[in-house]
Amino acid sequence: MKRVRILLADDHRLTLKGIHDFLTPSYEVVGEVFDGGALVEAALRLRPDLILLDVTMPVMNGIDAARLIAKELPYVKLVFLTMHLDAGYLRAALAAGAAAYVVKTAAAEELMDALESALAGTVYVSPGISSHPVDEYPGRTPPAVHLSVREQEVLQLLSEGCSSKEIAFRLSISARTVGFHRENIRHKLGISTTAEMTRYVIAQSRT
Repeated sequence: MKRVRILLADDHRLTLKGIHDFLTPSYEVVGEVFDGGALVEAALRLRPDLILLDVTMPVMNGIDAARLIAKELPYVKLVFLTMHLDAGYLRAALAAGAAAYVVKTAAAEELMDALESALAGTVYVSPGISSHPVDEYPGRTPPAVHLSVREQEVLQLLSEGCSSKEIAFRLSISARTVGFHRENIRHKLGISTTAEMTRYVIAQSRT
């Protein structure tokens, strides 16, 4: 019997290795990538049956990557394995085409159940997520503000977990300038943590 081909995506390499070792006996792991951009490229090239991915990844977050993949490869099952418990992330993942949403604190057996459910055409969500408090933008859309092109670039990289030094290098600006843009972003949006920035970027991508 032909084994299901699965592509893995997570920016934590040790986590990815553990997942790879766990799934190998049951699935054919066709590739491992560490950022959202590489995930989209690998998905289009390898055309797996199932993709296991995280929400927060460099270059492109998992939600945006899933949306692009679902558009080009609608038959691929998308299973999120993440630390994010917020119902807002769950809704965004499902809207992007997710077939399952599993928290990383779940038991290994739950992940296997989620993969099997996704392959069977049913949606699986880790118990308790849907009732978890939503702390993004309850009952309203994200604030309507204007960010400069550079501020948008800095915000995207901050949402991906990049440090000021990394952003300065990638954008060819000084760390001091990054700090200046970050303060402007914080003032305009009223947010400062990476989690809040990631939620804002994802929410904006859906508008």
